[in-house]
Amino acid sequence: MYIEEISTGIRHKIVITQVDLHDYERLTPERFFFDWKKEKYFEVLKLYRVDINDILGVISIQTKSDEWYHHIRLLSVSIENAGYTKIYDRIVGNLITYVSKRAIEDFGEKACVTLVPKTKLMPHYIQKYHFIPVGNVLCLTIPEIFTLIEEYDHD
Repeated sequence: MYIEEISTGIRHKIVITQVDLHDYERLTPERFFFDWKKEKYFEVLKLYRVDINDILGVISIQTKSDEWYHHIRLLSVSIENAGYTKIYDRIVGNLITYVSKRAIEDFGEKACVTLVPKTKLMPHYIQKYHFIPVGNVLCLTIPEIFTLIEEYDHD
């Protein structure tokens, strides 16, 4: 998996791993828009470049094993990677793809990933990441998950 530096088109390999306790000191609301310490009791993952240990994106997930899905509780990129002036592209797509692959590993053909985004972001998630709207919830099931994997994890 990789992210792409927008100004140069250079691709950088990335790593997605569990957030360590000391990482929460770096996950400030000023840089990541939320108080990530509130997510400590859920599974929180970080994305960073292989060659630079600087967190660029974070995702919190809750596993619903009895219902065969992973729910994305919170998702954010660092402030310098948000909006039209962002440095890197593909951060959010890689995080969603990682969770989607985990859903397949955990639940097989019944895999599902859900997200309840801010209303204004719904069309963006539907168009860019292939989510299917179900009321105010967005879902990825096997066909959409395979599309994401093909797009973001085909190396």
